[in-house]
Amino acid sequence: MFPSRGNLSTLLTKATVAAVLLLLVTFGVRDSTQQQYDANDYMKREHSLFKPYQGSGMTIPYWDFIGSTFVTNSYIRLTPDLQSKSGAIWNQMPCTSINWEVHVNFKVHGKGKDLFGDGFAIWYARDRLNTGPVFGSRDNFLGLAIILDTYSNHNGPHNHQHPYISAMVNNGSLSYDHDRDGTHTQLAGCEAKFRNVDYDTMISIRYENDVLTVSTDLENKNTWKQCFQVTGVKLPTGYYFGVSATTGDLSDNHDLLAIKFYELEAPALLAEDRSRIIPSAETFDAPREHKEDPKQGGMSNVKIFFLILLVMLIVVVLVVIGIMFYQKHQENSRKRFY
Repeated sequence: MFPSRGNLSTLLTKATVAAVLLLLVTFGVRDSTQQQYDANDYMKREHSLFKPYQGSGMTIPYWDFIGSTFVTNSYIRLTPDLQSKSGAIWNQMPCTSINWEVHVNFKVHGKGKDLFGDGFAIWYARDRLNTGPVFGSRDNFLGLAIILDTYSNHNGPHNHQHPYISAMVNNGSLSYDHDRDGTHTQLAGCEAKFRNVDYDTMISIRYENDVLTVSTDLENKNTWKQCFQVTGVKLPTGYYFGVSATTGDLSDNHDLLAIKFYELEAPALLAEDRSRIIPSAETFDAPREHKEDPKQGGMSNVKIFFLILLVMLIVVVLVVIGIMFYQKHQENSRKRFY
């Protein structure tokens, strides 16, 4: 028994649709697999850092760490939530890629609710393993710094809240000014609420064809949100990646969970030798007026308490002296009448 012409047409249509869907699914899976393979193929292990961190003994393959940094099975803690701590981790291998992208998985958390700090920085710099005042690393550096500033006691003309992410390119002549959050030397910046959250926080730093793009994934949505993009940024090859953090009177835990480095395709034609250029940027944000940080109302609560106590003691002493003087005066007056 054969199907009718109408039923045969319907069967052929369904078969055609099924075949097309099967082809789409097959090619879709193949494309997805190929994209994943390409992404992994470009990731370079010598510039990356992920679990398990440790090699033999206390060493980490391709990385050195200094200061208060210590390594656990789950994270690398640059600073604990204690005052006056500083730590850093630096890659041992210079980066020879012209175009690259770095993903940093981090966590900043601590007991402070209103006051906390200071923050951390991600470096692409000529000199490594140097401690200093710029979030645990040296000032007047050569290279790029992506600064994640959490110090929340800033007011004045900064025009932004904290935490705050900014970029600084330095040729060795610029000094980072903490009183202005580095806003007189920054390329660009954005506010970023990454502190004390219960999920992973990530930042992406992409440098491609002299364009610097910084994006974040801070809302647990598994998508990148652009923080800022700057054109005309010149960075040499042969510099080192690093991450450093510091605490002062205020503190936080600054934890590093992973670093993944991806080599991007280099420009087809590049005349200059990128290993010999000096770091530079065509534009900077407009400089802002220098203003000292407020001193929390002029003095601490302890100082105010002792000042009030001292004033009360002085008042009591003056009252006692006044009473004694009055009594002596009354006594002398009575003697005159006798």
